[in-house]
Amino acid sequence: MNIRVWAATLLCSVGFSAQAGDFDGSRLLICAPVEAKSCSPGEACSNSTPSAVGAPAFVRIDFEKQVVIGPQRTTPIRVMEKGETQILLMGTELGFGWTLVLDQDSGELSATLSDRDGAVVLFGSCTPL
Repeated sequence: MNIRVWAATLLCSVGFSAQAGDFDGSRLLICAPVEAKSCSPGEACSNSTPSAVGAPAFVRIDFEKQVVIGPQRTTPIRVMEKGETQILLMGTELGFGWTLVLDQDSGELSATLSDRDGAVVLFGSCTPL
C-alpha cells in the first residue's frame, strides 16, 4: 500500500513539473484575454470585454525572439524579468506603454496598456503552442 502512495506521489510531482515548465519562458505561447477593465483619471474603472477595448482575441509570446505577435503587428519585448513565480514583460506600441505578467505555474496573465488618458487592464490565460 505504501509503495502505491509513493508511486502516485512521484507521478503527480513529475506531471506538475512538466506543466510548470510550459510557462517558464522556454516555450512559444498563445494567449487570450477574457476580461477587460477600462480606467480613466477621476473615474471608476468600468468592466468591458477585450474586443470592446480593441484587444486582439489572441496574441503569441515568442520568448526566444523576444516579441509579442498580434494579428496586425509584432511588438518587441523591451524588458523581460523572470522571477520565482512570474515573468514580467514590458514594451511600447502605438503610443501606449504595456506590461504583461505571466504566472509561471498556471499560465494566467494580467496585462496593462496605458497612456496619458488612461489605462486598460486585461486578464486572461496562455497555453503552449
